[in-house]
Amino acid sequence: MDASPTRVFVYAAYYYPGKNLEALRAEIRSYLDRGYTVVKMKIGGVKLADDRLRIEAVLAEIGNNAQLAVDANGRFDLETAIACAKMLRKYPLFWYEEAGDPLNFALQSALAEFYPAPMATGENIFSHQDARNLLRHGGMRADRDWLQFDCALSYGLCEYLRTLEIIRAAGWSPRRCIPHGGHQMSLNIAAGLGLGGNESYPDLFQPFGGFPDGVRIENGYVTMPELPGMGFEGKSDLIRVMRQLAE
Repeated sequence: MDASPTRVFVYAAYYYPGKNLEALRAEIRSYLDRGYTVVKMKIGGVKLADDRLRIEAVLAEIGNNAQLAVDANGRFDLETAIACAKMLRKYPLFWYEEAGDPLNFALQSALAEFYPAPMATGENIFSHQDARNLLRHGGMRADRDWLQFDCALSYGLCEYLRTLEIIRAAGWSPRRCIPHGGHQMSLNIAAGLGLGGNESYPDLFQPFGGFPDGVRIENGYVTMPELPGMGFEGKSDLIRVMRQLAE
Protein backbone atom coordinates (compact mmCIF):
# COMPACT_ATOMS: atom_id res chain seq x y z
CA MET A 1 0.00 0.00 0.00
CA ASP A 2 1.34 3.41 -0.90
CA ALA A 3 0.16 6.96 -0.47
CA SER A 4 1.16 10.34 -1.86
CA PRO A 5 -0.21 13.88 -1.82
CA THR A 6 -2.04 13.12 -5.07
CA ARG A 7 -3.02 9.45 -4.65
CA VAL A 8 -4.61 8.21 -1.42
CA PHE A 9 -5.90 4.80 -0.34
CA VAL A 10 -9.51 4.76 0.86
CA TYR A 11 -11.78 2.05 2.20
CA ALA A 12 -15.57 1.85 2.38
CA ALA A 13 -17.28 1.60 5.77
CA TYR A 14 -20.55 -0.31 6.25
CA TYR A 15 -23.05 1.19 8.72
CA TYR A 16 -26.49 -0.16 7.91
CA PRO A 17 -27.98 -2.41 10.64
CA GLY A 18 -30.82 -4.88 10.34
CA LYS A 19 -30.05 -6.19 6.87
CA ASN A 20 -30.35 -9.86 6.01
CA LEU A 21 -27.41 -11.63 4.42
CA GLU A 22 -28.63 -11.02 0.89
CA ALA A 23 -28.98 -7.29 1.47
CA LEU A 24 -25.60 -7.16 3.22
CA ARG A 25 -23.91 -8.87 0.30
CA ALA A 26 -25.61 -6.49 -2.15
CA GLU A 27 -24.37 -3.45 -0.26
CA ILE A 28 -20.82 -4.75 -0.08
CA ARG A 29 -20.97 -5.57 -3.79
CA SER A 30 -21.95 -1.95 -4.47
CA TYR A 31 -18.72 -0.79 -2.85
CA LEU A 32 -16.64 -3.13 -4.94
CA ASP A 33 -18.44 -1.93 -8.04
CA ARG A 34 -17.35 1.62 -7.16
CA GLY A 35 -13.69 0.67 -7.01
CA TYR A 36 -13.03 -0.07 -3.35
CA THR A 37 -10.67 -2.93 -2.50
CA VAL A 38 -11.21 -2.86 1.28
CA VAL A 39 -14.68 -2.82 2.84
CA LYS A 40 -15.67 -2.66 6.50
CA MET A 41 -18.71 -3.99 8.35
CA LYS A 42 -19.95 -3.69 11.92
CA ILE A 43 -19.92 -6.63 14.30
CA GLY A 44 -21.09 -7.14 17.88
CA GLY A 45 -24.74 -6.16 17.43
CA VAL A 46 -25.85 -9.78 17.16
CA LYS A 47 -24.76 -13.10 18.64
CA LEU A 48 -21.29 -14.33 17.78
CA ALA A 49 -22.67 -17.18 15.69
CA ASP A 50 -24.75 -14.74 13.66
CA ASP A 51 -21.74 -12.49 13.10
CA ARG A 52 -19.84 -15.52 11.83
CA LEU A 53 -22.54 -16.07 9.20
CA ARG A 54 -22.45 -12.38 8.23
CA ILE A 55 -18.67 -12.40 7.88
CA GLU A 56 -18.68 -15.57 5.82
CA ALA A 57 -21.39 -14.15 3.56
CA VAL A 58 -19.32 -11.03 2.87
CA LEU A 59 -16.13 -13.00 2.31
CA ALA A 60 -17.97 -15.20 -0.18
CA GLU A 61 -19.20 -12.08 -1.97
CA ILE A 62 -15.84 -10.34 -2.27
CA GLY A 63 -13.77 -13.44 -3.04
CA ASN A 64 -10.25 -12.45 -4.04
CA ASN A 65 -11.34 -9.01 -5.26
CA ALA A 66 -11.17 -7.21 -1.90
CA GLN A 67 -10.42 -7.53 1.81
CA LEU A 68 -12.79 -7.25 4.75
CA ALA A 69 -12.29 -5.26 7.96
CA VAL A 70 -14.61 -5.63 10.97
CA ASP A 71 -15.45 -2.98 13.57
CA ALA A 72 -16.91 -3.69 17.04
CA ASN A 73 -17.26 0.01 17.93
CA GLY A 74 -15.82 -0.55 21.40
CA ARG A 75 -18.73 -2.62 22.65
CA PHE A 76 -16.93 -5.71 24.02
CA ASP A 77 -15.64 -6.55 27.47
CA LEU A 78 -12.40 -8.54 27.59
CA GLU A 79 -14.06 -11.96 27.65
CA THR A 80 -16.24 -11.16 24.64
CA ALA A 81 -13.39 -9.48 22.77
CA ILE A 82 -11.24 -12.60 23.18
CA ALA A 83 -14.07 -14.93 22.17
CA CYS A 84 -14.59 -12.83 19.05
CA ALA A 85 -10.85 -12.81 18.33
CA LYS A 86 -10.75 -16.58 18.47
CA MET A 87 -13.57 -16.69 15.94
CA LEU A 88 -12.08 -14.01 13.67
CA ARG A 89 -8.52 -15.28 13.47
CA LYS A 90 -9.52 -18.05 11.07
CA TYR A 91 -10.49 -15.45 8.44
CA PRO A 92 -8.15 -13.32 6.26
CA LEU A 93 -9.32 -9.97 7.63
CA PHE A 94 -7.78 -6.59 6.90
CA TRP A 95 -8.20 -5.69 10.58
CA TYR A 96 -10.20 -6.24 13.80
CA GLU A 97 -11.19 -2.77 14.98
CA GLU A 98 -11.91 -1.22 18.37
CA ALA A 99 -12.93 -4.32 20.29
CA GLY A 100 -13.27 -2.56 23.65
CA ASP A 101 -13.49 0.83 25.28
CA PRO A 102 -10.99 3.07 23.44
CA LEU A 103 -9.19 4.01 26.67
CA ASN A 104 -9.08 0.45 28.04
CA PHE A 105 -5.47 -0.09 27.05
CA ALA A 106 -5.20 -3.21 29.24
CA LEU A 107 -7.98 -4.88 27.22
CA GLN A 108 -6.33 -3.94 23.93
CA SER A 109 -2.99 -5.26 25.14
CA ALA A 110 -4.45 -8.55 26.37
CA LEU A 111 -6.30 -9.00 23.09
CA ALA A 112 -3.03 -8.94 21.14
CA GLU A 113 -2.11 -12.24 22.77
CA PHE A 114 -5.14 -13.90 21.16
CA TYR A 115 -5.24 -12.11 17.81
CA PRO A 116 -1.99 -12.19 15.81
CA ALA A 117 -3.47 -10.56 12.69
CA PRO A 118 -3.82 -6.77 12.27
CA MET A 119 -5.91 -4.75 14.70
CA ALA A 120 -6.98 -1.12 14.50
CA THR A 121 -8.05 1.46 17.06
CA GLY A 122 -7.72 5.14 17.96
CA GLU A 123 -10.65 6.93 16.32
CA ASN A 124 -11.93 8.01 19.76
CA ILE A 125 -8.52 9.17 20.99
CA PHE A 126 -8.01 12.88 20.36
CA SER A 127 -4.95 14.03 22.35
CA HIS A 128 -1.30 13.24 21.84
CA GLN A 129 -1.11 12.18 25.51
CA ASP A 130 -3.75 9.48 25.04
CA ALA A 131 -2.12 8.43 21.77
CA ARG A 132 1.17 8.02 23.60
CA ASN A 133 -0.48 5.91 26.30
CA LEU A 134 -2.10 3.70 23.68
CA LEU A 135 1.28 3.00 22.12
CA ARG A 136 2.93 2.48 25.52
CA HIS A 137 0.28 0.30 27.12
CA GLY A 138 -2.13 -0.95 24.43
CA GLY A 139 -0.06 -3.76 22.97
CA MET A 140 -0.22 -2.24 19.50
CA ARG A 141 2.32 -3.62 17.01
CA ALA A 142 4.01 -1.23 14.60
CA ASP A 143 4.63 -3.91 11.98
CA ARG A 144 0.97 -4.81 11.39
CA ASP A 145 -1.58 -2.74 13.35
CA TRP A 146 -3.31 0.47 12.28
CA LEU A 147 -3.93 3.78 14.08
CA GLN A 148 -7.16 5.64 13.36
CA PHE A 149 -6.75 8.99 15.11
CA ASP A 150 -9.24 11.36 13.51
CA CYS A 151 -7.21 14.22 12.05
CA ALA A 152 -10.26 16.49 11.78
CA LEU A 153 -11.34 16.00 15.42
CA SER A 154 -8.02 15.77 17.26
CA TYR A 155 -8.15 19.25 18.83
CA GLY A 156 -6.90 20.82 15.64
CA LEU A 157 -4.18 20.14 13.12
CA CYS A 158 -1.41 21.29 15.47
CA GLU A 159 -2.41 18.66 18.03
CA TYR A 160 -2.51 16.02 15.31
CA LEU A 161 1.03 16.99 14.34
CA ARG A 162 2.05 16.46 17.98
CA THR A 163 0.44 13.02 17.80
CA LEU A 164 2.48 12.21 14.69
CA GLU A 165 5.63 13.19 16.59
CA ILE A 166 4.64 10.73 19.32
CA ILE A 167 4.04 8.04 16.70
CA ARG A 168 7.45 8.52 15.12
CA ALA A 169 9.20 8.57 18.50
CA ALA A 170 7.55 5.23 19.31
CA GLY A 171 8.93 3.73 16.11
CA TRP A 172 5.76 3.91 14.04
CA SER A 173 5.45 5.16 10.47
CA PRO A 174 2.72 7.73 9.70
CA ARG A 175 1.74 5.32 6.91
CA ARG A 176 0.27 3.09 9.65
CA CYS A 177 -2.31 5.85 10.23
CA ILE A 178 -5.61 5.52 8.37
CA PRO A 179 -7.82 8.19 9.97
CA HIS A 180 -11.47 7.88 10.83
CA GLY A 181 -13.71 10.39 9.04
CA GLY A 182 -14.99 9.98 5.50
CA HIS A 183 -15.01 13.55 4.23
CA GLN A 184 -12.90 15.99 2.26
CA MET A 185 -11.20 17.63 5.22
CA SER A 186 -9.91 14.33 6.58
CA LEU A 187 -8.94 13.13 3.12
CA ASN A 188 -6.96 16.28 2.36
CA ILE A 189 -5.13 16.17 5.68
CA ALA A 190 -4.28 12.51 5.12
CA ALA A 191 -2.93 13.36 1.67
CA GLY A 192 -0.95 16.38 2.84
CA LEU A 193 0.66 14.56 5.77
CA GLY A 194 1.45 11.41 3.82
CA LEU A 195 -0.69 9.12 5.97
CA GLY A 196 -1.64 5.59 4.97
CA GLY A 197 -5.09 6.43 3.68
CA ASN A 198 -8.52 7.46 4.87
CA GLU A 199 -11.94 6.10 5.67
CA SER A 200 -14.80 6.66 3.23
CA TYR A 201 -18.58 6.74 3.68
CA PRO A 202 -19.89 6.18 0.15
CA ASP A 203 -23.56 6.82 0.91
CA LEU A 204 -23.72 8.49 4.34
CA PHE A 205 -23.78 11.94 5.91
CA GLN A 206 -24.52 13.72 2.68
CA PRO A 207 -23.75 16.32 1.55
CA PHE A 208 -20.87 16.43 4.04
CA GLY A 209 -19.47 12.96 3.39
CA GLY A 210 -17.77 11.86 0.21
CA PHE A 211 -15.45 13.46 -2.27
CA PRO A 212 -15.55 16.25 -4.89
CA ASP A 213 -17.63 15.81 -8.00
CA GLY A 214 -15.93 13.65 -10.57
CA VAL A 215 -13.53 11.96 -8.13
CA ARG A 216 -13.58 8.22 -8.66
CA ILE A 217 -12.09 5.32 -6.72
CA GLU A 218 -9.73 3.25 -8.84
CA ASN A 219 -8.35 0.04 -7.37
CA GLY A 220 -8.87 1.38 -3.86
CA TYR A 221 -7.31 4.81 -4.42
CA VAL A 222 -8.54 8.30 -5.14
CA THR A 223 -6.52 10.82 -7.12
CA MET A 224 -6.75 14.22 -5.46
CA PRO A 225 -8.26 16.88 -7.73
CA GLU A 226 -6.53 20.17 -8.50
CA LEU A 227 -8.57 22.30 -6.11
CA PRO A 228 -7.39 25.01 -3.67
CA GLY A 229 -7.49 24.47 0.07
CA MET A 230 -9.85 21.71 1.20
CA GLY A 231 -11.62 21.85 -2.14
CA PHE A 232 -15.13 22.29 -0.75
CA GLU A 233 -16.09 24.18 -3.90
CA GLY A 234 -15.56 21.00 -5.88
CA LYS A 235 -18.51 19.24 -4.22
CA SER A 236 -21.52 21.05 -5.60
CA ASP A 237 -24.12 19.82 -3.11
CA LEU A 238 -21.85 20.66 -0.17
CA ILE A 239 -20.82 24.13 -1.29
CA ARG A 240 -24.48 24.93 -1.95
CA VAL A 241 -25.35 24.17 1.67
CA MET A 242 -22.30 26.04 2.97
CA ARG A 243 -23.26 29.13 1.01
CA GLN A 244 -26.82 28.95 2.27
CA LEU A 245 -25.56 28.75 5.86
CA ALA A 246 -23.30 31.75 5.25
CA GLU A 247 -26.13 33.98 4.03
